[in-house]
Amino acid sequence: MQTFSVLADPTRRRIVELLATGDMGAGDIHGHFRITGPAVSQHLKVLRDAHLVRVKVDAQRRVYSLDPRGLDELEEWLLGIRKFWNQRLDALERALVADKAADKKTPTEKKRKS
Repeated sequence: MQTFSVLADPTRRRIVELLATGDMGAGDIHGHFRITGPAVSQHLKVLRDAHLVRVKVDAQRRVYSLDPRGLDELEEWLLGIRKFWNQRLDALERALVADKAADKKTPTEKKRKS
């Protein structure tokens, strides 16, 4: 999944976090970093290519916002992982409840089962 490799870069993650607070112009985004404008533009291009951000032109200004397509891909992946762990944790809970119930049985009840 390309999304994770794109977000592996801390600058790109920070840009996504900034855009989660609202749309921003490229200059506003640049103001949050100690890197050149062209470097910020490169990061924005990578994020656009991964469908994590989108851009609209407003006169002379480029305004960036989060792109739901890339975020939907991440959410879908996370739901699959969450489902796996929920099933595992539910099985663990059942096993622990069964063990606890077995421990509460009297010694006579335990012998009858053996």
